[in-house]
Amino acid sequence: MLKTNEDALTETQLETEQVFDGVLLNVHRDKVRLPDGKTGIREYITHPGAVAIIAILPDGRLIFERQYRYPLHRAFLEIPAGKIDAGEAIEACARRELREETGYEAASWEHVGVMHPCIGYSNERIEVFIARDLTHVGHAWDEGEFLELLSLSLDEVRAAVSAGEITDGKTMTALFMALDRLV
Repeated sequence: MLKTNEDALTETQLETEQVFDGVLLNVHRDKVRLPDGKTGIREYITHPGAVAIIAILPDGRLIFERQYRYPLHRAFLEIPAGKIDAGEAIEACARRELREETGYEAASWEHVGVMHPCIGYSNERIEVFIARDLTHVGHAWDEGEFLELLSLSLDEVRAAVSAGEITDGKTMTALFMALDRLV
């Protein structure tokens, strides 16, 4: 494992201000002391965290969602995912999101790990799970949530990533993190 001397790289917060308070995101601007003793400004987004679920159907296919993402003005293929509510346990969030978005419940859950998708400007973390032994019970989409569900074999997923049809970072990272468990 790569060893680093974290203390030599630490930046210490001297001042902080919240410059935007949104429904999902909050933007902060901090004055920090840099490792060389000088000062700098750091702007960053705070995020409550999220989960992402690799849901495996009995035939081995994976559940994907096709969902419009406004910032890029187009639909994307991605695995089910969603924001962690305040005080919510990560597996409870994964169970809730899988049920709401796909209509499936899983009898078997495995936590794969955590990823940090935007380390240069956000504290967001995404907890990755694998869900197996699925039973369809019907979706419960949030108000204003629109998506299409589809299932892809692992070979189809690989081809879609290679062809640039799957470009969502959390989806590609989660699949890479879980690859040994999916083959």
